[in-house]
Amino acid sequence: MPQQADLYRYGFMALVFVLVLVLRTRSLRRERPLKLEQLWIVPTLYAAVAALMFYKFPPQGLGWAWCAVALAAGCAVGWWRGTHMAITIDPNTHRLNQRGSAMAVIVIVVLIAIRFATTIAIQRGMIHVSAASLTDPLIAFALGLFSLTRLEMYLRAKRMLAEADARI
Repeated sequence: MPQQADLYRYGFMALVFVLVLVLRTRSLRRERPLKLEQLWIVPTLYAAVAALMFYKFPPQGLGWAWCAVALAAGCAVGWWRGTHMAITIDPNTHRLNQRGSAMAVIVIVVLIAIRFATTIAIQRGMIHVSAASLTDPLIAFALGLFSLTRLEMYLRAKRMLAEADARI
């Protein structure tokens, strides 16, 4: 019976995933206000959570090296993801707006797929690692991803505002 229970669980997870993906993709068409003064909030909160996790449960041995590699990869993917976020500026009011991109959603889908495949590989004994050795680099990767996405958006939006102000 465990195999049938796994099928139900995977089916339920797939259903939730598809539902979230559909809702997220529909929201890509809408522009939302971009508030530069609030872009620091998510990275700061996540940095605090990451710091607490690394303080309470520090990586062991090569874990720190894997975390550094994951942080660098997260920064690269985050910067790339940030460049794909559409930012517009109203020429009259100079208000910034943002619209998500399909590429940004694809990054999240790929990450979820990797995590899902890794979980299955561990459960089937194909990979022999501890949960912590996978969790620590994922925390570092997410920190880089969230931080650099917002940093790129901030820098680009500031540049756009400066150019709009120069035209006046």
